[in-house]
Amino acid sequence: MSISFTYLSGRLTVYLSGELDHHAARETMQKITELLDEYLPRRCVLDLSGLRFMDSSGVALIVRLSRRMRELGGTLCVENPVGQARRVLSCAGVDKLVHFATIGG
Repeated sequence: MSISFTYLSGRLTVYLSGELDHHAARETMQKITELLDEYLPRRCVLDLSGLRFMDSSGVALIVRLSRRMRELGGTLCVENPVGQARRVLSCAGVDKLVHFATIGG
């Protein structure tokens, strides 16, 4: 799992790549929580275009991040979910909780 980010004008964009499974979820959540606490963004965007695999731990991570952003008075958006990760999120109904967007396609 690789995590990178950008912050600009109240928008924190977190880029996840690799595999988001139960082994990576705890560390990923901890890192993103640290970023949220440091930047206090109005909008947090998870860009999943580089994610090759995600299991239910990834779903739980997104639900927890959505809750945390609401606590901060902001919103969470998931961008560019592809392949298997998109299917997992769709089957879990996460699109009813969090806004999904596909950028550039």
